[in-house]
Amino acid sequence: MADVDKRLLLKVARNARLNLAQDEIREFLPQLEEILEAFSKLDELDASKEKPSFQPIPLKNVMRKDEEEKCLTQEEALKNTKNKKGGYFMGPRVM
Repeated sequence: MADVDKRLLLKVARNARLNLAQDEIREFLPQLEEILEAFSKLDELDASKEKPSFQPIPLKNVMRKDEEEKCLTQEEALKNTKNKKGGYFMGPRVM
């Protein structure tokens, strides 16, 4: 694991386009060290038998076959609304 020092922290901050003050550097240095230490534990795992995963869930086609089905008539579609006019739904006035 790389040694975490002020130079590494400033490099990370520069890559993230952050300007850190001296008190922020003193605050973030132990935090960055702790984060890198936690991630270094992943190096201990044997993942040679695992296949890479690029998606958190498997991708599959969810499209259905487009088949013609019975459709509502205009009267059936409008029968439960009181906001209709001339065979269409009537919305609120815009202007």
